[in-house]
Amino acid sequence: MKKLKYVIMLIALFLALPAALGAAWTTKRLTNNAGWSSGSSIAASNENVYVAWADSTSGNNEIYFRKSSDGGSTWQSSQMITNNAGHSQIPVLAASGQTIYVVWDDDSPGNREIYFNKSTDGGSTWQTAKQLTNNIGYSYRSQIAISNDIVYVAWTDDTSGHNEIYFRKSTDRGATWQSAKRITNHACNSNSPALAVNGENVYVMYCSDASGNNEIYFKKSADSGATWLTAKRLTNNAGISVTQNKSMAANGANIYVVWRDETPGNMEVYFKKSTDRGETWHNSKRLTTNAGESSLPVIASSGANIYVVWMDGTPGNSEIYLKKSTDNGSTWQASQRVTANSGNSFWPAVALNSATIFVTWSDDYQTPGSCEVYLKYSPLF
Repeated sequence: MKKLKYVIMLIALFLALPAALGAAWTTKRLTNNAGWSSGSSIAASNENVYVAWADSTSGNNEIYFRKSSDGGSTWQSSQMITNNAGHSQIPVLAASGQTIYVVWDDDSPGNREIYFNKSTDGGSTWQTAKQLTNNIGYSYRSQIAISNDIVYVAWTDDTSGHNEIYFRKSTDRGATWQSAKRITNHACNSNSPALAVNGENVYVMYCSDASGNNEIYFKKSADSGATWLTAKRLTNNAGISVTQNKSMAANGANIYVVWRDETPGNMEVYFKKSTDRGETWHNSKRLTTNAGESSLPVIASSGANIYVVWMDGTPGNSEIYLKKSTDNGSTWQASQRVTANSGNSFWPAVALNSATIFVTWSDDYQTPGSCEVYLKYSPLF
């Protein structure tokens, strides 16, 4: 009798396991094009879900956009929101209700610059794009964050002769823009900013080789970007530490950052947090210990829940993995494999609304020689 009860308990646990691990995923293929669709960005606001990506179907890279108004179940037709002579790529989205903001890199002027556009009707129509930079150097890898009417953009710029982080803001939802600020001034290169905002606190995370090794740095403004405090160095490792877009999240006084680190001799994903708006930082946590390379981590948070998504080569090809904490990053659940495809799944992005987690990525397994954008979503778990 005891043995029978034990078996029944095991069966019940097994049946409950998919829900506990967030296994109730729905998959959608968002693109089906002759060209290469990659570098997706996703934003969610209530039941509205927005995805942008770069697509070479027209003959050169342009920015495409697609929308769902029912939490990802159905999707409107794709829109091409740029039509330029040069390459438009690496879009990043931010959204609030029906208002959507997008920044991207564009070499149409003959030099790589940062562009911005906006829709106020959920992506049905788009305003005329604005060129936010006009420099002799390359401006690239832009990031965007919003707080009420204020729009913040950060990017990498090599106008000074080496890479530095620049910042610009609009206080009227992108209609006009204040002058650009250079917010780093290292002797060496500063790259790949991540940007987050909470009230008047604006946070920028980036990587720099100012110490002689590529490390993670953090800067903060407590007055909506008017002035900036001295940079804090968050890592001090033997290996290279590298940031990724959307690799920082802010929630109240908490700031969470993730990055790729080669210190163990293999690329792994690390996590660090501050609970006092960046004044002090807890010790780093290593989130992965894999045979393959773990890279391109992105992060999203809701309440005490934190979700980290990354690309991992452990299975022998690149797949998308996820890890979750329910206690503000103090402890972490086991990793979950989100994709299991014959090709490579790469460049993940993640977004949350109040009830759902959304993950997008690019995948080359369906159409040999091409690449498409896919979406998975699940009730928050």
